[in-house]
This record gives sequence, structure tokens and C-alpha cells, in this order.
Amino acid sequence: MAHTDTVAAVRDAVAAAAPEIRAGLPGRREKSDDENPTGDRRLAADEYADELLEDRLGGLDGVGEYASEERAAVIDTGSGLSVAVDPLDGSSNLKPNNVMGTIVGVYDATLPAKGRTLVAAGYVLYGPITTMAFAHEGTTTEYLIENGEATTLREEVTLPDDPTVYGFGGRVPDWPDDFAAYVEAIESELKLRYGGAMIGDVNQVLTYGGVFAYPALESAPAGKLRLQFEGNPVGYVIESAGGRSSDGNGSILDVEPEELHDRTPVHLGNASLIDRLESAVD
Repeated sequence: MAHTDTVAAVRDAVAAAAPEIRAGLPGRREKSDDENPTGDRRLAADEYADELLEDRLGGLDGVGEYASEERAAVIDTGSGLSVAVDPLDGSSNLKPNNVMGTIVGVYDATLPAKGRTLVAAGYVLYGPITTMAFAHEGTTTEYLIENGEATTLREEVTLPDDPTVYGFGGRVPDWPDDFAAYVEAIESELKLRYGGAMIGDVNQVLTYGGVFAYPALESAPAGKLRLQFEGNPVGYVIESAGGRSSDGNGSILDVEPEELHDRTPVHLGNASLIDRLESAVD
């Protein structure tokens, strides 16, 4: 199976699983007894989404590895491309019934791998409707998902030239001074949109233009988000849509991973805003 066929199969499998993940949320709002490999307490919904995606994606011809934010190690599923997922991004939003998502990155390398080895990436957004942004071969497409089928909404999606929104994670007192100064300038120009699930905030930027960041913190210099499962895939989607990603120094896709669950500062958005950010935090 060619890479293009495998990518299409991964996209279709994620779309098919999305209604099942969404339907399984109401009865899985409680916390489990386990933590994920980076120490976050898991919900039953995290485990459910992870097991479902491991079954669907790991079983595809052309997928050789399955890795998840919820698992300590990579699972060998045969030969072919490597798939890394955040099964339920923003699962802490389940209790108050706010937006969540699923993130997938398809790497042509064994994991952990640099973002430059991605051949596709995307995310599902469980909002009032279920949509998917999926990037492949340098373009980003937005789909509507209904009954497990993906229907194209917008092709060759690009960030609007006139950005309007921003959203920054982390506690304000924990922001380094240089990032705080950047925020002070940005907040006089753009509208705050921050919901506590990265996928929802990134999709605001993809839709309206602007900047999202979960920066390095005084208490966590490496930031909070995971390189393989969050930073690289969303960076790939935004760059494919004409924007920029950055860890503060350059594209997230150029970061060399050391461990599967490495964290990284994440800054995404219109190129002009990311250029300014890199100058501010240099």
C-alpha cells in the first residue's frame, strides 16, 4: 500500500471512530485509577478513546507503529508508517462539557521522530458539530464528519491575512517576563479566545487567524504540550495552512526528540505574529 493510500486509510479510520468516541463520552466522565506516562490523571474517556484508536489504526495495512499520549511505549503493529495520537485532547473539559478533540500525526519514521518526517497530520474537533482539519502534501482540508463519513467543507484552507484572535495557556504569574511583554502587546490588537483544550484554541486560529501559545513557563521551561502527539501534528497542520509554528527559536517541526513523551513550548499562528514572538523571547 502506497503512503498516500495509508494516509487516506488513517484519515478515514479517524473519521469513522469520531462518532464512537463522541458517543462514549457521557458515561466516561469519571477519573480512572491510572495516570498517563507524563503524570496526568486519566479519565475513563481517555482510556476508551485510546483503546478504540489503537484497534482501528493499529490494524491498518501500512501502519507499523501506534503510539499514544496515554501509553508509555510504542506498539509494534507491523511494517509501514508510524501513527502518534492524543486520543482525547482537552479531556479535562469533559466535566464542564466544553470542547475536546483527537489529534493524529502520521510519521514516515520510527518514533520518536522529528516533525519533518510527518507525511500527514490532523485533528478532530468535538464541538457543536464534529469537524476534522487534515493536512497532507502541503495543504490543509477541513471536513464535516457525520455518521463516520468525512465530507469536504473547505479545501486548501489558509489562515486569514487579517488575524483577530489569540489564546495563551499557563498561569499568568508563571509566564517568563519576555513572553508576558509579548502578550501585553498582542492583547491590545486581538481578541482573547481561550477554552482550555488546545485543539479548540488552535481551530480558532485556523478559522479567524491569530496566535495560540502554550509557552515555556518559569516552573516548566519545556512547556506542557507533548512534541510527538500535540506540537508536531498541529504545527504541521498550521504550516500547511500557510502559518508558522515555533518552539521559541524556530519551527517545531525541526525539534530533535529525545524521548517519546518529550514536551515542548508551542506557538502557532500567522507568520507575522510568530516572527514577532520569536523576536520578543529571543
